[in-house]
Amino acid sequence: MALLTVDNLRTWFHTRDGVARAVDGISFQVDPGEALGVVGESGCGKSVTFLSLLGLLPSPPARVESGTALFEGNDLLQASPAELRRVRGRRIGMVFQDPMTALNPYMTVGAQVAEPLIVHGGLGRADARAQALEALEAVGLNDAARRMDLHPHAFSGGMRQRVMIAMALVTRPPLLIADEPTTALDVTIQAQILDQLRELQAQAGMAVVLITHDLGVVASFCRRVLVMYAGRIVESAAVEDLFAAPLHPYTRALMASLPGTRPAGARLTPITGRPPDPRRLPPGCAFAPRCPLATPQCHQTAPELKEHTPIHAAACHLAGEGT
Repeated sequence: MALLTVDNLRTWFHTRDGVARAVDGISFQVDPGEALGVVGESGCGKSVTFLSLLGLLPSPPARVESGTALFEGNDLLQASPAELRRVRGRRIGMVFQDPMTALNPYMTVGAQVAEPLIVHGGLGRADARAQALEALEAVGLNDAARRMDLHPHAFSGGMRQRVMIAMALVTRPPLLIADEPTTALDVTIQAQILDQLRELQAQAGMAVVLITHDLGVVASFCRRVLVMYAGRIVESAAVEDLFAAPLHPYTRALMASLPGTRPAGARLTPITGRPPDPRRLPPGCAFAPRCPLATPQCHQTAPELKEHTPIHAAACHLAGEGT
């Protein structure tokens, strides 16, 4: 049974310049204990999808237009703000993209890691502090006993990210959402953070959703991947299948444009054009204006996400062609 099942989610931003269809009818599920990657260019709707589920988008302008999101039998999209507060931090952990803005600059890191245990677990401050220290040590923060009494400005980017992970995992939630957890970190620190996440996931048996633009990170961490473009899922597959035989031209273009996803010596090829304005999406496939394989049908009719094998689906009229 799936841990999280999202069906036909639409989240639109109502602005003075028009309605931006940031997330436009996506469906997916997350199984217990799995590692799911969600990839795509900036602005494709990756983060908005999960912020919608947790009730963390400003409303207005954001509004969930349709959909259901069943988590442990309850629809997150129908939950009250109080119910969502009980879920966030207790049953669903979140590692935000920028730890410097996500952490409170006026609180010590130890107090911030302990806070979910006090709010959600009902622990006293002494017990919460002891468990916070254990959590900080578990994510590899050196000299954690001393550093937990420091404020976020005293930490490097990698250390702050470790603090965010400790805060998200201290209540041992069954689902962790990690939004670009390695952005702006050097390669060595990236590897350490991912190794730490992998180890903690194995120990706790939790599911992890990794939101990223980096297919190399997905290849090293995830078992399954969703590729998003212009607010929609355009491909869904097991990681091995996606890298062996990508079906959607956008996925192939991503692989051709990113280091680490091409054969040795192969040249990087940028994706021509720009992603569409979500307020003015084209009538057909949103990728058609940038796609070298596009036909008149692609410009006129939006393709549906269809299975080509039981574990590989793509939303493309020409899925698999041009490989």
